[in-house]
Amino acid sequence: MAVVVGSIVEGTVTGITHFGAFVLLPSGETGLVHISEIADTYVKDIRDYLKENDKVKVKILSFDGKSKIGLSIKQALPPSARRASRQSFEEKLARFVKDSDEKLADLRRSTDARRGGRGGGRNAG
Repeated sequence: MAVVVGSIVEGTVTGITHFGAFVLLPSGETGLVHISEIADTYVKDIRDYLKENDKVKVKILSFDGKSKIGLSIKQALPPSARRASRQSFEEKLARFVKDSDEKLADLRRSTDARRGGRGGGRNAG
């Protein structure tokens, strides 16, 4: 099967990096789904959405005729499914609070490490 820009095909995730996922197409060629084309929402970690050997439907966005094939998972979904996959306000808020708490905890840990740990302080003992 030839690679045709605009077509939607099913492929298999063969690898995941911090910038995208590689997908083996039925033609035997491998394309890249950039992190921005994984989902309609902000994707911090691709592994929250995909894992190796997952079967995914992808839309072929570009093909340079040699080796680079640009793919999209989010554009392969029908418009009604894309709207349904969006997070509600409550889900976004919960994710924001969780991420903020994690960042604050990391900041506190690094500040405590520079001060020599908890307790003590200037007026200790």
